[in-house]
Amino acid sequence: MKIAVDAMGGDHAPREVVRGAVQAARELELPVILVGRENMIRDELRSCRAGDLEIEVAHASEVVEMCEIPGVAIRKKKESSIRIGLNLVADGKASSFVSAGNSGAVMAGALYVLRKIRGIDRPAITATIPTPTGPIVLIDAGANVDCKPSHLVQFGFMGDAYARTLLRIPHPRIGLLSIGQEETKGTDLTRETGPLFRRTGLNFIGNVEGRDFFTGKADVFISDGFVGNIALKTMEGMASALGHFLKDEIGKSALAKFGAVLAGGAIRSMKRRLDYAEYGGAPLLGVKGGVVICHGSSDMRAIRNGIRFAGSLHQCGVEEEIAASMARGGHERDNTAAAD
Repeated sequence: MKIAVDAMGGDHAPREVVRGAVQAARELELPVILVGRENMIRDELRSCRAGDLEIEVAHASEVVEMCEIPGVAIRKKKESSIRIGLNLVADGKASSFVSAGNSGAVMAGALYVLRKIRGIDRPAITATIPTPTGPIVLIDAGANVDCKPSHLVQFGFMGDAYARTLLRIPHPRIGLLSIGQEETKGTDLTRETGPLFRRTGLNFIGNVEGRDFFTGKADVFISDGFVGNIALKTMEGMASALGHFLKDEIGKSALAKFGAVLAGGAIRSMKRRLDYAEYGGAPLLGVKGGVVICHGSSDMRAIRNGIRFAGSLHQCGVEEEIAASMARGGHERDNTAAAD
């Protein structure tokens, strides 16, 4: 199935987006539909000598800018690259949509055009985070600032399905992010959510703390989008700071520089593991169709990997597994909703 890509989204569009799509089509043999201003896209395709690749162009005359109000822009700009790209998914002409553009507009458009999976009230952004013990899942990473307990339980179902299908974790351990392991600690939201999780049949292990992200204690970390986004951005900032610290220390002596040369391969490998571009983007789970949101500063490599990731989402059947999981636990969700 083809993957629609927002050619006009991101700080380096359309150049880096088109080049990333060309890489995906050439190296991964993934069919791509580039959505945006056709003349600009075709100019970039010619410069990449991509005439022999399975790449289509869908013209979109409008662009949603980063500064625009998401909901208003999606409703008014019906010919925008985001709106038309999502329409391709809704019409069955593409399996997934990838964008590094206005993330709020992508989320609003996905809700408006694709609709939600039955049983899901709030679709959520899902981040895959590398750790010493293997990748973990953080959901929600920024889509929903204000949540009810039933929403967090739904995030648990989605995170569980995602970890089982895409990360191949048979029985994911679900942890509720809080300020202490005791059920009495945390906000009203976390204290009310814990007991509901214990009635779902999920492998819920209780509260987890921020330090547990890297200890292997849980596979899926559940939070509202406000806390989740702060946690994710803190990790991104820390990874960047560690790189600067290491560079400063290496520059302090000739011996350190020599050691860095010897350890060059290991340093480059660690840098790749911590680089968001290796993962490409984060999926918006809970809508009918694949949606991958990439970083606004995504370069060619990040876009290429975002397209690869979108292909994996479709191939692994994440959407279908979420729908099946919600159907199996329907009576539990009715109970949690009533508890709100």
